[in-house]
Amino acid sequence: MTASPFTFPTFRLQAEKLALRRGSRLLVENLSFSLTNGQALVVTGANGTGKSTLLRGLAGFLPPVAGQAHLEDGAGARETIASHAHYVGHQEGSKPALTAHENLAFWRAMLALPGLTSDLTPEAALRQLGVPQVADLPVAYLSAGQKRRVGLARLLLAPRPVWILDEPLTALDAAGQTLLTELMKDHLKMGGMVIAATHAPLGIESLHLSLGEAT
Repeated sequence: MTASPFTFPTFRLQAEKLALRRGSRLLVENLSFSLTNGQALVVTGANGTGKSTLLRGLAGFLPPVAGQAHLEDGAGARETIASHAHYVGHQEGSKPALTAHENLAFWRAMLALPGLTSDLTPEAALRQLGVPQVADLPVAYLSAGQKRRVGLARLLLAPRPVWILDEPLTALDAAGQTLLTELMKDHLKMGGMVIAATHAPLGIESLHLSLGEAT
C-alpha cells in the first residue's frame, strides 16, 4: 500500500435511537452508536436480521422510521452521512457496457468531494487492486472477482471519510481479501471510518454490533 496522502477532517458519526423498516418488517429499532476518526464498526448477525437494511439506511437509501443518523464536524455542524460516504453493496454499481477505466473515470468525477482529491488515475487504482489488465475491457466480460475489485477501486479514486461496506469480501479470493484488509487499515490510519456488515473476519480492529436473531 502507498503512504497515506492526507488526514480526513474531524468527524463524529452518530446514530440516535434509529429505527428502520424494510417492507412491512421493522428490522432495526432503538439503535444508538457513535464512531470517531479512525474507528471501524463491524455489524454481524444471521440472515434477515437487518444488516443490509442498517447499512442502506446509513447510506441514505432508506428513510428512518424513527431516530436519526448524521455526521458532526469539528465545529459541531451536522451533515448527512451519505454526502461523505462510499457505499459498496452486493451490486458493483458499474455499467456492463463501459470499460473498467470508463466506469472509474465516471465515479471519480461523480463522487469527488471539495478539498479531498486523489492523484491516482483509474489505471493506478486498478494496479493497487491487482487488476491492471482489465482497464480497457468492458465490465461485462470480467469475472465476479474482477468486477468486485473494480468496484472497490473507486474507494481510492474519490476519497471520502466514511466507507459503508456490505459483505465486502464477496467474490474475492484470499489475495483479494488480504488486499482489502490493507486498504481498510490505510483508510482508518488516515482518519476515515469503516462500517461493514460481514459473516467473515475482516482483519481490522473494530467495534462490534450484533443484530438480533431473525424471527
